Amino acid sequence: MLEHLPHWLGHAMRGLRAGADKLAIVQLRMGGEVPSLDLMSPAFADGARLPPRFTADGEGVSPPLVWGPVPEGTSGLALLVEDADAPTPQPLVHAVVWGLAADTGRLAEGAIVRDGDGGDGRDVGRNSYFAEGWLPPDPPTGHGDHRYAFQLFALAAGDDPDPNPGRSELIEAMTGRVLAAGLLIGTYARGKPADIGPVGSVERSPA
Repeated sequence: MLEHLPHWLGHAMRGLRAGADKLAIVQLRMGGEVPSLDLMSPAFADGARLPPRFTADGEGVSPPLVWGPVPEGTSGLALLVEDADAPTPQPLVHAVVWGLAADTGRLAEGAIVRDGDGGDGRDVGRNSYFAEGWLPPDPPTGHGDHRYAFQLFALAAGDDPDPNPGRSELIEAMTGRVLAAGLLIGTYARGKPADIGPVGSVERSPA
C-alpha cells in the first residue's frame, strides 16, 4: 500500500520514524539484562538488505530463520517482527508468532501464514493491518532505509495470550518470562536513502 505514496511525500516524511527505542526487545529489557539468543537467516546477513522476494516488491513471503540453542527452562518461543522506521508513533508490526516449540530451531521460508486459531501449538497472530500472517515490507518511496527487526524470545512457562494475539497482547504475555532474546536486522528502502544512523544501532545485550 505504501508503495503508492509519491516520492515527494515519502521524502517529506523522512524524519518521521517510530524509533528503535520503541521495539519490543528494548521494552522487555528495561527490567534488566537479558542473555542473547543467536538468530540468523540463510537469506540475508544481519544489517543487510532484505531480498525483494520477501517484500511487497516481490512474492511477499516470509524469510527463513534459524536460531541457536535456547536456555534451559525454555517452555516455548515467540517471534515479533517490527519496522523501527515506520512513519508511525509505534513500530509497524509485520509478524507475530506465538508458541514455537523450544526445540524447533528454525522457521522455513513462507512459514508465517494465516492459521486461524492455530491448533498445532503454534499461533500466528495479528500484524498492524489486523490480519494474520506476514505483512511484507512496503516502505514509502523516498523515505530511506527501514530497519526490520526480527525479535525472537525464549520464554519460561506461563499463561498463553488469547488466540491470534497482537503486539500488546504478546508483550503482556511475555513480560517477566524472557530467558533470552535474539535480534536480526534486515533493511529495505525505495528511492534515495535517508540518514537514520547506523543500521546496527539497536543495542544488544551481552551473551
